[in-house]
Amino acid sequence: MKKSISSSIVAALLLSTPLVAFAEPVTSKFDLSIGGFVKLDYAYNSVNLGNSGGLTPGSGAIPLSSSVAGKQEQSIFTARQSRLWFKAKGPDFMGAKTSALIESDFYGDPSAASESPQMRMRLAYGALDWKNTQVLFGQNWDIFGPMIASTVDFRSGATTGAPNNPRVPQVRVTQKVNFNADNALNLVVGLQDPNQDGNNNNAATNYGAAVNAAGQIMFSSKILGVAPGYFGLPMKPLTVGVFGLYGNSKTAANKTVDSYGGGLYAFVPVLKSSDGKSRAMTMSLEGQVYEAANMAFNTATATTLYDAKAANPNEAKGYGVSAQVIFYPTQELGITAGFGRRGAINYSDYRSYFPPTGAQVDPGFQKSTTQFYANTSYDLNAAVRVMAEYQNMETDYAYTAVANTPDAKGVANIFRVAAFYFF
Repeated sequence: MKKSISSSIVAALLLSTPLVAFAEPVTSKFDLSIGGFVKLDYAYNSVNLGNSGGLTPGSGAIPLSSSVAGKQEQSIFTARQSRLWFKAKGPDFMGAKTSALIESDFYGDPSAASESPQMRMRLAYGALDWKNTQVLFGQNWDIFGPMIASTVDFRSGATTGAPNNPRVPQVRVTQKVNFNADNALNLVVGLQDPNQDGNNNNAATNYGAAVNAAGQIMFSSKILGVAPGYFGLPMKPLTVGVFGLYGNSKTAANKTVDSYGGGLYAFVPVLKSSDGKSRAMTMSLEGQVYEAANMAFNTATATTLYDAKAANPNEAKGYGVSAQVIFYPTQELGITAGFGRRGAINYSDYRSYFPPTGAQVDPGFQKSTTQFYANTSYDLNAAVRVMAEYQNMETDYAYTAVANTPDAKGVANIFRVAAFYFF
């Protein structure tokens, strides 16, 4: 009897603990908001892209048409791109508004089963905003390459000329210079880490990468009004400018190799919004071009280094070009079409893939990776969006022993549908 009574008392105490602990709602001492979206993707791939086949490969390498994966088809669902974010507004500091944001998705372990994905940090930064100046510190979008391809594909064109997709730890200062009410200059300068997830330390011949310096100079004007940008969410004015990055690292032979790149960017409202908010009968054109070296850490180049002697590599150089058109015939219906290409500048420089013994590396280096895409979206209401996309990806390799030819390709035709719930 005593044992029964004791057990009842313990159980009652355990049950009452949550009621005591959460009698009052848990709140932040600052203004805190929550948001994000649920996203379900379905993808049919004409080749097998592996466990993460819901998105194109992060390397840009499509399996060789002669390989086993290149002869397989794939049909896959995933909800891993679903996101959750928290925003906070804090006290002012010396006239600046302060804020912070943390955002995560569920691609933490691409090899894990779909029913057990892992959360990963995407964005995590604090910011101080004055009238025309912002100081931001934490993890945010890469400063190099401002264009983001508006694809259902989660890669957003990163491997085909739009290498803005990585989020990297950084500190940046943005200064706005207003010429008048319609025209302004935006200057961005920052220091950012090139080793997101260790991507720049994979090769045994490359270590000790230094922090990168990156920047943008962008002129914006309301002379053409505004039109929808990425995913039709922001309304953007005419914007043109330049961007660049510089850093370095050392090889195993203690040789310093540089990481650098520069490019041009433009966003043009072709058909402007009637009131600055409506998307009906609007159209925008966006594009960028760049050259880069030793920048595989953000997929601006396909690899970091090249040389016949592993102890004495040089910077792998490449280029990128991308462009897209976004058209909204109605407020709810959006149509996007785009093109992107990333390639090596000088094939003969990649000497490690053409040794005199004839023992070529298989499948060789990526001469180029190209994509064409077209998608349509429809907003059922303010929360629910459905999308469909066709994407053609092609990787052109310099050599493959499998095909025993000097050139080989990997080609993928991909069909996607997606459903979003924004909250």
